[in-house]
Amino acid sequence: MKAVRFHEYGDPDVLRYEDVPEPVPGAGQVRIRVAATTFNGVEGNIRAGLMQGPMPLTLPHVPGLDVAGTVDALGEGVSGLAVGDEVVGFLPFVVDGAAAEYVLAPAESLAPAPTSIPLADAAALPLVGLTAWQALFDHAELKPGQRVLVSGAGGAVGGYAVQLAKAAGADVIATASPRSSGQVRAAGADEVVDHTTTEVTTAVTEPVDVLLNLAPIDPARFTALAALVRDGGVVVSTTVWMPAPADEERGVRAVDMFVRSDATQLSELVARVDRGELTVDVAERVRLADLASVHARAAAGTLAGKVIVLPASA
Repeated sequence: MKAVRFHEYGDPDVLRYEDVPEPVPGAGQVRIRVAATTFNGVEGNIRAGLMQGPMPLTLPHVPGLDVAGTVDALGEGVSGLAVGDEVVGFLPFVVDGAAAEYVLAPAESLAPAPTSIPLADAAALPLVGLTAWQALFDHAELKPGQRVLVSGAGGAVGGYAVQLAKAAGADVIATASPRSSGQVRAAGADEVVDHTTTEVTTAVTEPVDVLLNLAPIDPARFTALAALVRDGGVVVSTTVWMPAPADEERGVRAVDMFVRSDATQLSELVARVDRGELTVDVAERVRLADLASVHARAAAGTLAGKVIVLPASA
């Protein structure tokens, strides 16, 4: 089968499109014929060797944390799934991923794929959708009527975070650039602050209950944004290399989160997609052979929106 692998850490040109053996499922695993995977920013950091501490890999390594596809074979002990089932999943960080024609996945990590959108497009849901869900509900413990400030709402996680927070009955303030502000407002933001021309700390005049930070930010600016959080509120950040600022005197807690695979939560996200309550946005579709160019564009800062990656057989 064809796959993309890197045999050493480095720049995007370490990614090779090559022939590799087709994997065989072990106990508790299924083999999936891949309809699509995606590019996530963390995968650029993994490829560059910046995540070797928390995510030790065995090289060569196949990237691709998201998968949408069709169950092709079952390992020993797998129940509740059948060959031919269409599924989505968030794969473990340290095993070979879905930038290939076939991939192995823990059966327990998979959810039925949405039926209301193309199977390949469903790959744009797992990692970023789960990140938004866990940030808002597991960590921030969001309640109806609360005010949420989503910093960096123009990215893929931000789109889901705005939709989910609004659906939960929150008042949503979002920061975005002019390029993404229309999309953020369409996702349900009550107020959009153009962070390229406006000082967010001036534009937000009332305290918020939750600050959700999704983008790299200067530590001093992060601290200033955290000052907008009311006493007893919470700061949740997905940029774990930039610790979220807490304020013990005011009872403001800080959470630096790592997303985890959760099939139950993913199934809920899928159900919302099929009920028309959650929109899966795909900015671009590329072929697997072109994945290195996607990594290069991301490294150059010219990649916009969620990119799904289609194998040659798709």
